[in-house]
Amino acid sequence: MTDSYRGVFGAIPYAFRATESRTMRAYAAIGALAAGFVALVVTLALIVWMGETASARGGTFLFSRSLFVVAGLGAVGPLLAPILFVARHHRRGDPVAATYDRWMGVAGFLFLLSLYLGMIVSAPEGLREPSGSVVVNALYALPRPAGFVPPVAAALAVFATHFRLRGGADGDAAVAGEPSADADPSVDADEST
Repeated sequence: MTDSYRGVFGAIPYAFRATESRTMRAYAAIGALAAGFVALVVTLALIVWMGETASARGGTFLFSRSLFVVAGLGAVGPLLAPILFVARHHRRGDPVAATYDRWMGVAGFLFLLSLYLGMIVSAPEGLREPSGSVVVNALYALPRPAGFVPPVAAALAVFATHFRLRGGADGDAAVAGEPSADADPSVDADEST
């Protein structure tokens, strides 16, 4: 797989083709769709908001619009980060832990779940439906600003997973496409020197 990718849009199919992890392949497909959906919703919401506040003077309205864009990027960035990290690892052949791709996929799914939990916590009172679930009622009981906590914690987990597993963890490193000498029991210790 010597072909390279060009930019974010090329990295998504590249990561899907390059990885052998089914978890990462599933996340590459689902995470890319989710990132596209979030970007579309944020863009449309910003257009509607700008139309509603077009006659307002500058200052707070302009600042809140730009903050809205930053919040949208804050959701899309960690959604795409696992895919981009895996594509970069395979393109460059960086040494990483053998389970790097799988754990990056798991971290991506964790971030998706955290976005859902954050939306439940921060839902306005009018949109909250009564639920018999103890978990949902506990999330509704939290203060609305606490809705930022799950996505921020999961985004940090995505980056922590990348930094923990890059360069190989606990001697479990493997370069893309090349098994390490430790992974092959048929290689004799005397032959490797």
